Amino acid sequence: YGSDLDIVFVYEDEDERAPEVYAAFVRKLINWLTIKTGEGDLFEIDTALRPNGNSGLLVTPFEAYSRYQQQRGSNTAWTWEHQAMTRARFVLGEESLRQRFDQVREAVITAPREVAALRNEIVSMREKVRAAHPIKGEKFDVKHSSGGMVDAEFAVQFLVLSQSAQHPELADNVGNIALLQRAEAAGLLPQGVGQRAASAYRELRRVQHNARLNEAPTQVSPPALQAEREAIQTLWAATFNPPH
Repeated sequence: YGSDLDIVFVYEDEDERAPEVYAAFVRKLINWLTIKTGEGDLFEIDTALRPNGNSGLLVTPFEAYSRYQQQRGSNTAWTWEHQAMTRARFVLGEESLRQRFDQVREAVITAPREVAALRNEIVSMREKVRAAHPIKGEKFDVKHSSGGMVDAEFAVQFLVLSQSAQHPELADNVGNIALLQRAEAAGLLPQGVGQRAASAYRELRRVQHNARLNEAPTQVSPPALQAEREAIQTLWAATFNPPH
């Protein structure tokens, strides 16, 4: 509850007016989806995940999107965009386009990667996100603090991007809880670490939903949620600081 919708719009159409027509339609669609009601905004839409972010085209030809994501050409996606791809799903469009999107997503997720470099990039991005969401005092923010939901999500994204080629069950978009369980079952996490982190993530998500529904803070005072926090900190250590 309370999250925005990250949407990327693509099209397949050779008509010379296609970019103009689809861009106009998407702008109208965004206006419809973000309409203000008596209960507040219907949805919040974020289109920054499109190629080149907010400086890029609002609507992208699918072939250009495919090249961008698969590192073909001089203008290609960053690691954080591939992190987002681990959670991406096709929402609406022709069945043939859905199949092509699924193929691109699988190719991106299972592409060969230098694991140490990937680990460093994801840890660096996590540090940037943490710096952008400072927590005052000793409060524990269920999303942004060390041992919070974002730590679990980044750990899952690293496991998916680094291991899906050898463990295709991790390429399925089944959510963080199921992916943590699958990673442990595949031997990628120490026994119990994935299961405990999955349970902790479920509880943190429940607390977050409850707070948002009641317009309450998502920060708690220790020792509340200490076991959940420690479970996700253990996951982080097992994922990014494995024993040699």
